[in-house]
Amino acid sequence: MIHLYFMRHGMSEMNKRGLFAGRSETPLADEGVEQCRQAGKSLKGTKIDIIVSSPMERAYESAQIIAQEIGYPTDKIILNDLFMERDLGELEGSNYIKGLPLNRYNGVEHSRDLIERAKQALSFLEALDGDNVLVVSHSAIGRALKYAVNPSTKFRELESFRNAEIVKLF
Repeated sequence: MIHLYFMRHGMSEMNKRGLFAGRSETPLADEGVEQCRQAGKSLKGTKIDIIVSSPMERAYESAQIIAQEIGYPTDKIILNDLFMERDLGELEGSNYIKGLPLNRYNGVEHSRDLIERAKQALSFLEALDGDNVLVVSHSAIGRALKYAVNPSTKFRELESFRNAEIVKLF
């Protein structure tokens, strides 16, 4: 039986500045690097068979730091576009406002499309040959994955993941 762990990337420079990042590329802030090191240390007692990451810079860098901390070969990290952050359209780079009704803005990936992508991502993960899988990605797709695993909750009521927070989804 697969055990699925999810981690949001470490704090990025845009997170630090309080901006919507979405699909904008932004590196990890120094604090984010340290968060990932600490998260990796907390995983040392857990055998991770596979690490899957968003190809976006902040997630992939986070996955590499985790891999180094737990002795996982960085060249074995699987990059998959299904785990990219939600496209935030016209909100990219603007000031972050918690609870903003994102579906109302131009170019924002609609919640139903995000959830559908998460269901595809979950199918991808379930087909992998490993017992303990760690996904390093972004908060919105993490929430959508959490919803895909347990749709009894309302998607809009799911809390965002904190930077470098590791959660066991199942």
